[in-house]
Amino acid sequence: MSTAIYPGTFDPITYGHIDVINKSLKIFDKLIIAAAENINKDYLFSIDERVEIIKDSLFKDLKLNKNRIVIIPFNTLTINLCKKYKAKVIVRGLRAVSDFEYEFQLAGMNKKLNEEIETIFLMSDVENQIISSKFVKEIAKLDGKINKFLTRSVEKKLKIKLNE
Repeated sequence: MSTAIYPGTFDPITYGHIDVINKSLKIFDKLIIAAAENINKDYLFSIDERVEIIKDSLFKDLKLNKNRIVIIPFNTLTINLCKKYKAKVIVRGLRAVSDFEYEFQLAGMNKKLNEEIETIFLMSDVENQIISSKFVKEIAKLDGKINKFLTRSVEKKLKIKLNE
């Protein structure tokens, strides 16, 4: 059985992330979605909230197969997660050429840390390539429509969070 790790901040999860998840499920038997807890980053949602939001979005809104997806928080090296879950592949999403330089460096560093781990890059569909969690939060703060970027439960939780 092939397993891959899809790490990210998912603050919050968008249709762009979901495209990468769906494409990964066509390639791998099991996908570990790992929500990062980076102390150097300022998140809107806590790690526990992000894990719950991902679960609601994928399993309640979209009814994806719970047997093929595991959602976890993490605050370690991604290659350590690969070892723990016996995954040989890290999945990374690309939106634009501007993402590639950072992702290329990250993949290279992971390869130096563990030569057995491969990184693959998947692009979301054209209509979702422009979506970023940062822009979605900004649009929501300015009372713009965000339903084209997020599942229903994520949209609801984002609006609640911004009104706290």
